[in-house]
Amino acid sequence: MNLLKSLAAVSSLTMLSRVLGFVRDTLIARIFGAGVASDAWVVAFKLPNLLRRIFAEGAFSQAFVPILAEYKTQQGEEATRTFVAYVSGLLTLVLALVTLLGILAAPWIVWVSAPGFADEAERFSLTTDLLRLTFPYILLISLSSLAGAVLNTWNRFSVPAFVPTLLNLSMIGFMLFLAPYFDPPIEALGWAVLVGGLLQLLYQLPHLKRIGMLVLPRLSFRDTGVWRVLKQMGPAIFGVSVSQISLIINTIFASFLVAGSVSWMYYADRLMELPSGVLGVALGTILLPALSKTYAGANREEYSRLLDWGLRLCFLLVLPCALALAVLAEPLTVSLFQYGKFTGHDAGMTQQALIAYSVGLLGIILVKILAPGFYAQQNIKTPVRIAIFTLVITQLLNLALIKPLAHAGLALAISLGACLNAGLLYWFLRRGGLFRPQPGWPLFLGKLLLAVAVMTAALLLALHFMPPWAEGNMLVRLLRLGGLVALGVLAYFGVLLLLGFRLRDFARRSVS
Repeated sequence: MNLLKSLAAVSSLTMLSRVLGFVRDTLIARIFGAGVASDAWVVAFKLPNLLRRIFAEGAFSQAFVPILAEYKTQQGEEATRTFVAYVSGLLTLVLALVTLLGILAAPWIVWVSAPGFADEAERFSLTTDLLRLTFPYILLISLSSLAGAVLNTWNRFSVPAFVPTLLNLSMIGFMLFLAPYFDPPIEALGWAVLVGGLLQLLYQLPHLKRIGMLVLPRLSFRDTGVWRVLKQMGPAIFGVSVSQISLIINTIFASFLVAGSVSWMYYADRLMELPSGVLGVALGTILLPALSKTYAGANREEYSRLLDWGLRLCFLLVLPCALALAVLAEPLTVSLFQYGKFTGHDAGMTQQALIAYSVGLLGIILVKILAPGFYAQQNIKTPVRIAIFTLVITQLLNLALIKPLAHAGLALAISLGACLNAGLLYWFLRRGGLFRPQPGWPLFLGKLLLAVAVMTAALLLALHFMPPWAEGNMLVRLLRLGGLVALGVLAYFGVLLLLGFRLRDFARRSVS
């Protein structure tokens, strides 16, 4: 399978999901603004979402996918089916218990994760109710992620990539048609999350059946494969938890700032997650199975070339995105969010956080490429140690930056921490002799920097002649924003084309 085509498929479907996500967030901003209800929703949804990243897409995938690839390569279909059945049974049991515990302990969880809410009874109570409503999502989405991990290992990347759109469609539908029937209306989002999680799981089951991997969950605490996954998940959970703990701590800091700070950071993070999801998640999704199969087959040279391919694509696509997010911070926030209860002040505060997040975009996506280089070797301890060190440094940066920069300082701390994380991952891969850059990097980076400089100049010149962004309705603003984006794309890739870049140069085939 051509990895570039797989990347294009996953990226386009992820883009669809992110666009729907922006529609969803625009509706949330317009209907609920940036206040008590939106802050309560952000905290309530963030907690099960963090657990999803820890148990499902984070630690579980890192531990499960390399071992699954080994079973597929070396053990045969029947042994692989049995392995999947045992792992799914264990995952279901553990997450059912976690879900029950989360529902019962909701008030204490809110008190720990957003202690600033405790002084406002209305905000605290609403957050607790929403958390109890959304917590079962962790069970549904984790099983969905298990199905997606299996499909990705069989190179069925498009199906799991499409699945997140179902959650966004569910939330959009509930807001547009059912929110007025809930009291308070924000509870419609909680029910939408449950429906969306169920749809994400059910959609993938027929595709699992087609590849012969639709199996009933079974429990076995003696299976060696299950114990290998458990052994890997221990440090993996700890490692992924470190990065998620950083986000929780940021929420704790933000809960003590002025009302709206949590929401401003959330909306800025959503804008930053567009390139992070479309490029970073897509690259990580296709690289982890490919690297795992290559490493299991003892082809170290191909393993190194795959990492080099991922890194070059990352620099090629992420550098312009990072600069564009900073340069277009005002057009993006005003065009997408400044409507209804979301005021110009809210848009300005969101812009500050977005610029701070853009500093670390390259680091955030590099981590998604470099970390699978360790996971494919079933080496999780090294990324864990790096993540712990990064967490400590990030909190020191939080303390240093929150006073002068408020919520934007918290965003900048995450960005700088991500760059540090990426740099350390790269250094350890090089030191261990697992990655050797292919020739031509200095010339490659020089051409990229020239193209980025031309793109930035073109955008700044166009912005100089634009009218104020708050003028006009949503359609007018979006058309103007689309014109700027098109100008940036043409300037950047036009320069690269003149410098000799060709798409076919990045084609690479995966191990089947």
